[in-house]
Amino acid sequence: MWTDMYTSKQKALTLGLVLTGLTVLIVTGLLLQEYGPGNMGAGLLSGGAVGLVAALVGLWRITRTPDRTTTFERAWTQTGDERDDAVLTRSLAVLGLLSFPLTAAAAIAIGLGAAVEMIIALLLFAEILVGAVAFSVVNRRS
Repeated sequence: MWTDMYTSKQKALTLGLVLTGLTVLIVTGLLLQEYGPGNMGAGLLSGGAVGLVAALVGLWRITRTPDRTTTFERAWTQTGDERDDAVLTRSLAVLGLLSFPLTAAAAIAIGLGAAVEMIIALLLFAEILVGAVAFSVVNRRS
């Protein structure tokens, strides 16, 4: 009985978070589409949709086949053991340490006249790459 209540509460909380995220995404995207510069609204809507789909796929994998999930999925959804949590914590620490010099390099490049949109996109991709490499290395060494 208790486990049934817990899973229904967990499902209700997850559904609430997904609907709240979707609402914020749509409202913000439409406002940016109308009042934002260039393609900012379309970029937010498409990027947010990709992120939401990725989160839903991870959630689906965790609930349907928990024995086949990856270390990242278990750590990110906080369903793993202490090793999974330690791997995620250490890789996020590496990302945090390297984000300062990456951001400084981006600021210097913008100050020297580089296109702001390109530098911000490159900064985002560089930080995603650093996070993925850090997670892979820490996971492999643990």
